[in-house]
Amino acid sequence: MTVRVLVVEDEALAAQAHAEYTCRVAGFEVAGVARSAVEAMRFLANEPGVDLVLLDMHLPDAHGLGLLQRLRASGHLCDVIAVTSARDAEVVRRAVAQGVVLYLLKPFSFPTFRLKLEQYATYREQLAGQLNGATDVVQDDVDQLFGALRTRSARTELPKGMSADSLRQVTTALREASTGRSATEVAAAMGASRVTARRYLEYLADQGMVERSSRYGGGGRPEVAYRWLR
Repeated sequence: MTVRVLVVEDEALAAQAHAEYTCRVAGFEVAGVARSAVEAMRFLANEPGVDLVLLDMHLPDAHGLGLLQRLRASGHLCDVIAVTSARDAEVVRRAVAQGVVLYLLKPFSFPTFRLKLEQYATYREQLAGQLNGATDVVQDDVDQLFGALRTRSARTELPKGMSADSLRQVTTALREASTGRSATEVAAAMGASRVTARRYLEYLADQGMVERSSRYGGGGRPEVAYRWLR
């Protein structure tokens, strides 16, 4: 059975990337894209067949957790995967407490995204197979269901030669800047070469996490500035 997905993401490039990624995973289809909490609530009110919500925590009109509370209060029982840059431990704790089945931190590669959806698909398949028509379950049934959401690691999914630690440094350098930063500026902030910094910046841009723009320096030559979108 095809899983119908609602992408809730306010940044246009990220929303497009998440929708395209979803379409590339077998068994999933995009039911719609909402750019705010209000749009998400309106969409779900008119499209009750949504199975899964990919939820960003930073929305222009509400926090993602607030939207999730409203969804549950309105009777929407669709599953939720957080797809966000929110790294605050309290947000993660509350997300788990409110029933978020998986938590995917930006930035990420397509293989990492695909892995999460595949884990979720396995969970749904086991849920349908084990609990269909059943009134009671045994401990093994429960363990297998929850295990489907927790198995496998995506730590090696970055392109060859790239490390999660360096990617984190580049991400931090961009998020702390009030304006876009060049590869040279990011390299200085992370203590690496310009070539290395540019490789990570281009990777983030290709993932839809960073926006490229032209910036003119004192010599009149344009340089590429990278701005964190979230």
